[in-house]
Amino acid sequence: MSHTLYPVRQARLQRSELAVPGSNPSFIDKAAESAADFVFLDLEDAVAPPDKEAARKNVVAALNDIDWAAKGKTVSVRINGLDTQYMYRDVVDVMEQAGDRVHTILVPKVGVPADLYCVEALISQIEQAKGFSSQVGTEALIETALGMANVEAIAASGGRLEALHFGVADYAASTRARTVSIGGLNPHYPGDQWHFALSRMIVACRAYGLRAIDGPFGDFSDPDGFLDGARRAAALGAEGKWAIHPSQVALVNEVFTPPPAEVERARRIVEELRKAERDGRGAAALDGKMIDAASERMARTVITMDDAIRAATGV
Repeated sequence: MSHTLYPVRQARLQRSELAVPGSNPSFIDKAAESAADFVFLDLEDAVAPPDKEAARKNVVAALNDIDWAAKGKTVSVRINGLDTQYMYRDVVDVMEQAGDRVHTILVPKVGVPADLYCVEALISQIEQAKGFSSQVGTEALIETALGMANVEAIAASGGRLEALHFGVADYAASTRARTVSIGGLNPHYPGDQWHFALSRMIVACRAYGLRAIDGPFGDFSDPDGFLDGARRAAALGAEGKWAIHPSQVALVNEVFTPPPAEVERARRIVEELRKAERDGRGAAALDGKMIDAASERMARTVITMDDAIRAATGV
């Protein structure tokens, strides 16, 4: 193991992340009562330009009026991009009026580390000016060719950065991929065309202690397609995925919740290796298969997720 190690910057349960347009207060209220671990209130793509100001006011009101933490939820705000005239006012209004209520700011289309620096500088100044004792985290959407080309540098930057998200739709547009499907598979491609990009982002996250979150699947009338995409992301190492419709929340929670048999086996692996240690052995056998220290590290991943879910849900 290298002497250069990056611990997890901020652990949060983020199996399901429900996207909610800030322009629709009734949707925000429903999201607060949903089974989603994470809710992001959207000021960007889901809000038309004429509605940006009203959406910002709705989001500030929702942050102040709803006790998100008491409902067991992390609440985030997706601001507009740095290339728009809306971004600075999003950060200023949200932070000045509800900076002690929001948990993270989701920054879209991050291309270089300096993009995060810009947003984090504003956040830091406002926290100091308002005297907030809490600290807001940041999350970055990797959804452009430039962002993916710089994903390792982005992951290593940002004093507040907690997670990276894969934004498949804008990434497809940026790379000029021949598709009009958000997150779906292309029948003309022999496999998963998003495998490389998502895997690269996940590796960058794990190298630098960040959470790795898969983005949207646009066809909410196709639960099987959504489940397939979520399972592929989980297999690669993502710990959660967006839900763009309430019907997707239960599905994504199911995929990213380790099944009882898997949790039981993980705990048995640890137990058997402790017994082996007491007997002076570095490896052991479980159900006819060899297990060793690497087996325990994999098992600990499952156990940690199970413990986090139990702590959040009280089960």
